Amino acid sequence: MPQKKRMIALTMVGLCLTSTGIVRADVNSKEQERVKESGTVMMELANASSGIPVGLLNKAECVIVLPSVKKAGFIVGAQYGRGVMTCRGGANFSGPWSAPTMMQSSGGSFGLQAGGQATDFVVLVMNEKGARALMKGKAKLGADASVAAGPVGRNAEASTNATMTAEMLSYSRSQGVFAGVSLSGASLGPDGDANEKLYGKKVDAAQIISGSAGPAPASAKQLLSILTAKSPTKASAEK
Repeated sequence: MPQKKRMIALTMVGLCLTSTGIVRADVNSKEQERVKESGTVMMELANASSGIPVGLLNKAECVIVLPSVKKAGFIVGAQYGRGVMTCRGGANFSGPWSAPTMMQSSGGSFGLQAGGQATDFVVLVMNEKGARALMKGKAKLGADASVAAGPVGRNAEASTNATMTAEMLSYSRSQGVFAGVSLSGASLGPDGDANEKLYGKKVDAAQIISGSAGPAPASAKQLLSILTAKSPTKASAEK
């Protein structure tokens, strides 16, 4: 092949590879942004005096964050929201916080709480039954898994029978106001398409949480760092 044609061919190959890299990076950019925003929400609430109670976080099996991310197009609106879930690793949910699995929500109280405002939701999954219900598929809160409005304040504890026995405790934050809110009637479950984009292959929530899907993406650094700093080990939570 003449030198000139060879140079043109190599240039074309290089352009194709570069283009492919750009496309691949762009494919999961929305998912990466969602993970980052979840980390920001968790950091702000974990450090707030009126935020998530540390004692309850220490007993949680999993944490779900559904951020309202207007700039990325993910708004927790009348019927639909997206976010992430990370669980404590290991067979008994007692190890380090796992890579995040992408989650989606629909129906129930989300729309009533969000209104027209940007609203963040956080759900603490308090036992193994609730965690496994979410990993298997979409679970309807209040039917497939019990849920209650969580107590607010760094040193707050579950004080009523409903909160002490609930499989999940839920919270909302809108316009800077953080409060416990019941999400009974809403559905939560893994977002399979988003997980495939984030991890580059078809994986389910159980594979991600067990670590067999690969390491956590770099976008999860803040989320996992704040959870590890605030709740490095699981406290006993007999139910």
